[in-house]
Amino acid sequence: MRVSAKSDYALRALIEMAIRTDHTPVSAEELGRLQEIPHGFLQAILADLRRSSIVVSQRGQSGGWRLSGEASEITVADVIRAVDGPLVSVYGLRPESVTYNERADVLQHVWIAARHSLRDVFETVTIAQLASGTLPEAVTSRTADEDAWRSH
Repeated sequence: MRVSAKSDYALRALIEMAIRTDHTPVSAEELGRLQEIPHGFLQAILADLRRSSIVVSQRGQSGGWRLSGEASEITVADVIRAVDGPLVSVYGLRPESVTYNERADVLQHVWIAARHSLRDVFETVTIAQLASGTLPEAVTSRTADEDAWRSH
């Protein structure tokens, strides 16, 4: 899987919103400055997140962006889907929609297994956990193996 800049930037912006315990809105300019996210790109990301009801915007002098709900209820998977679409797609289709001949049919099982593995991580990590720097044991245990840190 390739994590897009869009997903990475979206998660970083949401972490900045989540660490504001008073839930005050933060401007796009400040989010961009704090996380070094290009302003135009961030505006498009925030629009995607608003369309998915992850963030809300507030107009006015003390306006900006804030989470629409609790950070503990928003998962990494929710964010990736909001800005990039399905976690796994095969030439634009969901894995269960892809058809192959009988010799290559086994590939569909690989794509579905890969999606399931991604869900095991992305659907268990929340924005609140990212903001606190405390990940679930099911995730941290996957990084304990030295091999997890090597690129192959």
